[in-house]
Amino acid sequence: MHINHRDAITVVGLAARTTNAREMTAEGAISKLWGRIMRAGMLASIPNRAGSEIIALYTEYESDQDGQYTFVVGARVDAIGEVPGGMVAKKAAAGEYAVFRTEANPAKDAVVSLWQEIWSLENSHRLTRAYNTDYEVHHFTERGETAAEIYVGVKK
Repeated sequence: MHINHRDAITVVGLAARTTNAREMTAEGAISKLWGRIMRAGMLASIPNRAGSEIIALYTEYESDQDGQYTFVVGARVDAIGEVPGGMVAKKAAAGEYAVFRTEANPAKDAVVSLWQEIWSLENSHRLTRAYNTDYEVHHFTERGETAAEIYVGVKK
């Protein structure tokens, strides 16, 4: 983990309001949104895309890791043009972020492991999260996902 200043980014994609507890059940929204966004044409329908990565944004936190938040999965955009039907545009604030990275076919399990590491660091007071915005950047090639980073907003 290292701390970096990150500029604000805007993400356009599919969104749902959820909690971590809900995501541990069959009622979880995150995997369903991922399934929808990966369907042919969904990402291509987002205008003004900035890069080929998929962004998973966590924002509008109610409180902490136990409260509600808004999850958005989609693409970073250079400008908000016409937002496709059923999608939203949300901004990840500029600020200081702790950066966590996994490579070599991270898939879902590796990202889950990174979040478990983040929660462990937070619970042991080695990481002080801001609970403003956090986001994941997922890199893909023809062979599938090749790397992912998690940017966790931290308090100064």
